[in-house]
Amino acid sequence: MKGHPGYWAFLVHRVSGVLLTLFLPAHFIALGSALEGAAALDGFLAWTALPAVKFAEWGIVVLLAAHLAGGLRVLLLEFLPWRDWQKTLAALAAAASLGVGLAFALALAV
Repeated sequence: MKGHPGYWAFLVHRVSGVLLTLFLPAHFIALGSALEGAAALDGFLAWTALPAVKFAEWGIVVLLAAHLAGGLRVLLLEFLPWRDWQKTLAALAAAASLGVGLAFALALAV
């Protein structure tokens, strides 16, 4: 059922997983720049200071938190019987994901 909170939790978990998978090649390219020497790494690090990149970093942290929370939810579904309180857990997982993202954004601002 598309309006059910469990559906949205499922969707966030799957979408965050796909987006994190798409991020991995960029991460490996960044790590590879360190192997090319200090100048290449310094150039990459200068690029990461751009506001759009900082915002993307915040997005990655939110995606990681959402995917972790969704994975824990799936584990609970596997091992516990379904109850109405699990809707509350899905909402708490979403709130925790956004809270982690906010904490990261505040840390970047300092």
